[in-house]
Amino acid sequence: MAQQHPDPTDPTAGVVTGDALAGYLRTQATEFLRALRLHRETGGGGSNGVEESVDAARALRRSARRISGSLHTFRPLLDTTWSEEIRPELAWLSGTLALEHAYEARLERLLVALHRLSGSTAVPAQAVGAAVGGHPSPGASPERGNLTVGAAKAGALLDRQLTLARTRAHSTALQALGSSRFHAVADKVALLASEVPLTPTAATTDLHPLASAAEERLTDAIAALPLVTAGHPYNAEALVHGLSPDPSPHPQDGPWHQVRLLLRLHRYAREVLHGTEAPVDLRLLTAGQALNRHRDASEAAAAAAQAARTPRIAPATAYALGVLHADQRHEVEAARFAFEQCWQKQTVAAP
Repeated sequence: MAQQHPDPTDPTAGVVTGDALAGYLRTQATEFLRALRLHRETGGGGSNGVEESVDAARALRRSARRISGSLHTFRPLLDTTWSEEIRPELAWLSGTLALEHAYEARLERLLVALHRLSGSTAVPAQAVGAAVGGHPSPGASPERGNLTVGAAKAGALLDRQLTLARTRAHSTALQALGSSRFHAVADKVALLASEVPLTPTAATTDLHPLASAAEERLTDAIAALPLVTAGHPYNAEALVHGLSPDPSPHPQDGPWHQVRLLLRLHRYAREVLHGTEAPVDLRLLTAGQALNRHRDASEAAAAAAQAARTPRIAPATAYALGVLHADQRHEVEAARFAFEQCWQKQTVAAP
């Protein structure tokens, strides 16, 4: 386990060398192998086994991301050929294992939002049979009534599409974990647990400049964000584009997703420098939570838009999906606003 070290922003901070990086990578590799063993032991179990298997897959993703991120940040201190071979493979594994959970969380988010928007007493996917003859419930306004009817069918459509996607992602993950490609990755990680291929000069090289470079990439990317626009809870330009039939990703989302990745790399670099006992940075924690909300809402909005493009759906269903899409794009703007408030407030408060 890497030792705790002084704050890298302190000019008097001690030197942290490649030995700390090697210790961190060995720790993460050991966590990877422990999670892999647990996943294999629980993969065919009952309900408790399934839950433990999900936890094991999450731990696999966690350690794979940390190893890959650290190899990226501190790549000048590592054998180039080895690093460039394993890093994309770890990214492939992490991304593949994340899909099933992502589809499950996306479906839950969208169904809860439909329930909230329609004011129905049941989650839309469970209320398909509640709309008799397509008539609104007594006393409901025409708009709310139409939304309630459409929400039931929209929820059922989303349930079918995202459950199918989740099932396919589950099968893909199982195939990946049984593939020769994965076994090659696991073998490399197993070697990493005992021997880290550092360069000859790594043992005397300070890690602070490389960690600072990762932080600078993050701050530069944040500085390039449209925080003036995001500084308002409502972003009409983003909503108008989001309602267009263009299936391509929203042009405003990409830079925010990139900041989320850079924030993660910065956090991992801090872990290498400080060790696992370092105090929690509330600014990074709060900012990361806002960016996770942004990612989740953005992807949920895209799923609603994709469902709305399903051929021959009823007008009430399309209407409900449009309202749901707009709601999730508002959630995107709210997450940007929360991030801006957190980051700017902390910046002003910093000495």
